[in-house]
Amino acid sequence: MFKSFFPQPKLFFSSFAIWTLLSILVWYFFGAQMGTAIGLPPLPEDAEPIINLSFFVTRDYVWFYLYVSVWALAFALFWEIYAKDHPWRHWSIWGSYFIIFTTYFDVQVSVLLNNWRRPFGDLLQNALTGKPGITEWDFYSLMITFWSIAFLNVGVFVVVRFFVSHYVFRWRTAMNEYYMSVWQKVRHIEGASQRVQEDTMRFATTFEGLSVSLIGAVMNLIAFLPILFALSKYVTDLPIIGAVPHSLFWLALVWSVFGTALLALVGIKLPGLEFRNQRVEAAYRKELVYGEDQADRAQPLTVAELYRNVRRNYFRLYFHYTYFNLARSFYGQADALFLLFMLVPTIVAVKITYGIYQQIATAFGQVSNSFQYLVNVWPTIVELLSIYKRLRAFEATIDNEPLPEIDQDYLRDANELPASQ
Repeated sequence: MFKSFFPQPKLFFSSFAIWTLLSILVWYFFGAQMGTAIGLPPLPEDAEPIINLSFFVTRDYVWFYLYVSVWALAFALFWEIYAKDHPWRHWSIWGSYFIIFTTYFDVQVSVLLNNWRRPFGDLLQNALTGKPGITEWDFYSLMITFWSIAFLNVGVFVVVRFFVSHYVFRWRTAMNEYYMSVWQKVRHIEGASQRVQEDTMRFATTFEGLSVSLIGAVMNLIAFLPILFALSKYVTDLPIIGAVPHSLFWLALVWSVFGTALLALVGIKLPGLEFRNQRVEAAYRKELVYGEDQADRAQPLTVAELYRNVRRNYFRLYFHYTYFNLARSFYGQADALFLLFMLVPTIVAVKITYGIYQQIATAFGQVSNSFQYLVNVWPTIVELLSIYKRLRAFEATIDNEPLPEIDQDYLRDANELPASQ
């Protein structure tokens, strides 16, 4: 699954994680001093937030682009040389970096929009309360600024999705070529054709989507946690709890950890059931396909038994998804009012404006959603794990290892089917 596309996956991903962590530590401890040394000092902390596209060409960002480019280039060139014989190294190395950078850029667009929300929210509040001196152009100018940011974001989104589509297809191609090169060793595995034709595509697409969302969640935390810390100065008292330093950060953390633990607990059985569902569907479909060409296949008793397996697994899935969806829905409804409930004392005391509230709500939502990564993508993780389990049988056969236990269960079940099978 991985070594067909990435050079030496374990070493590649572990070195990438270490290299990234090292670059982050150097940036946070020495980045400002290094930028100052080359004539790109950071902007003053009390500088007015930028709300237009010049946000992306400030000296802070120019220095950041240079810094990241040097670290990324060093890592990529090392792997280009070290894994020079790997046929997919260009796509896996440079393509991955492109996706990571554009994900970071999308997060920064969210930060820029968050900066924009305060002046627009305050302008709207002042206009609705009848404050004099507000003109129509005040609104139109801020709307034009918003459109410029939105159009840039849309343009980048279209380009990135086009690239990601090609990236995923290349990954699928790499897996397809690898599995077909050892087809004689894996052709006897249940549903082998489906695993090569369909599961490779679904694995590449699903894994890429989860990886991008995970990277986005981490980058959202890096970008919005400082904003949330700064905004916490406006929220000094919480209902029932009272005064808590950095209250918004702790609220986001505790609430998100609770939701993640809750859904991980109630959804723990779903990956195995999803895998079994694919397995029994494949067995049923395979027998029907054989029955198209062989008169002694797809006999009534055999087909009835295979379909009973399908029905039994679906009914199990329906039951387990019922309480999972119940827990997820209740948490989602509570999440919609959680922040507002916690801000009631602050709002009643008139400690924030509407613009500040908009900033708090956006920053809290970004941080909370990042902490709630597992909550948001759990059904997709379930799907990915079921696909992984199916492809893992290929890996075991290729490496002359015992089949995973769940595939051994299938072989035992198959031996118990009616004799016509």
